[in-house]
Amino acid sequence: MSDRNFVDRLLDGADVEWLALGELTKIKAGQAVNKRMIASNPGDYPVINSGREPLGYVDKWNTADDPIGVTTRGAGVGSITWQEGKYYRGNLNYSVTIEEGVSVQTRYLYHLLMEMQADIQSLCTYDGIPALNASNLKKLLVPIPCPSNPERSLEIQGEIVRILDSFTELTAELTAELTGRKKQYNYYRDQLLSFKDGEVEWKPLGWVGEVRMCKRVLKKQTSDVGEIPFFKIGTFGKEANSFISRELFEDYRSRYSYPKVGEVLISASGTIGRAVIFDGREAFFQDSNIVWLENDESKVLNKYLFYCYQIVDWHVSDGGVIKRLYNDNIKRTLIPIPFPNDPRRSLLEQARIVDILDKFDALTNSITDGLPREIELRQKQYEYYRDLLLSFPNPEEVEA
Repeated sequence: MSDRNFVDRLLDGADVEWLALGELTKIKAGQAVNKRMIASNPGDYPVINSGREPLGYVDKWNTADDPIGVTTRGAGVGSITWQEGKYYRGNLNYSVTIEEGVSVQTRYLYHLLMEMQADIQSLCTYDGIPALNASNLKKLLVPIPCPSNPERSLEIQGEIVRILDSFTELTAELTAELTGRKKQYNYYRDQLLSFKDGEVEWKPLGWVGEVRMCKRVLKKQTSDVGEIPFFKIGTFGKEANSFISRELFEDYRSRYSYPKVGEVLISASGTIGRAVIFDGREAFFQDSNIVWLENDESKVLNKYLFYCYQIVDWHVSDGGVIKRLYNDNIKRTLIPIPFPNDPRRSLLEQARIVDILDKFDALTNSITDGLPREIELRQKQYEYYRDLLLSFPNPEEVEA
């Protein structure tokens, strides 16, 4: 039986009525919360505010068994949150609580709101800080199958929930497995980069080579389209949204510092110390924010350096976390060098460690294979069936 026939059979004879969300639920904001409050009251209860993930954990709660939320302000405005059990709902998160006596399943409403994300975001205002007014959210029309027959309505909702939850549960299991593998990878990485006394010496990165950066590119020299991607700190390791001309690229690459294939680029601001191996594809990188060590690999393999960057402590000498890595900070940062008095043996040991970590990394983080790919496919499958099961004719189509 085709997917469409299954849906038709599920809804056979069921009328669908579009009702205002405010008729079905109580919508209200949580309580004020900030980072100082979280830091002063550490505990086990998650804080749900303007994002889908907990902002932190505190020792008190203000919400129990009321899992659906909608973010009210900020970059993620209109996003749907789901948090089970007891937790602290912040003032940037609306509760969406089904009224007593209303025949709507909580989980059905959650999947429905996820399907209607675009409709919810169209209710938001984007002048200044993005915001969603509760009065607008209450007017959102949501489809309820045969509301005049609560028993039949709940039966249909329950079957839809069963199908969709089977996908979300599988995705959650795969995500948990991926998280476990990453923890396992981090454990083995840390073990491999820990050495017995006498086998290792901690050397400053300045011992490896000089810190380099690309020539400064002015804003007026960039454009939204072009031949050569220009990576700034916000797009480092992602997709470029700015470009420079080939003429400028060829000129600057020939006259100023430019990374060699395999050298490791690091972020000197933003997410401090994020590392990306330069693959040689034509690109240009924002000066001072994205830098690299010039390295001929006579002492340290670039790939070994890449893994060391994942464990080093990017701190200033007084112990305070820095907001920017200056060249001197980088050059003073220490990394473990195995058998430093025997260069050949040192490079062989580095290569052995890199080989093990490469294999583990491929198993854990491959984009086209393994768990991330499986999670992506399951998410697409969930979205396909959610669209199929929850795409009811809207009121305008019914009237036509």
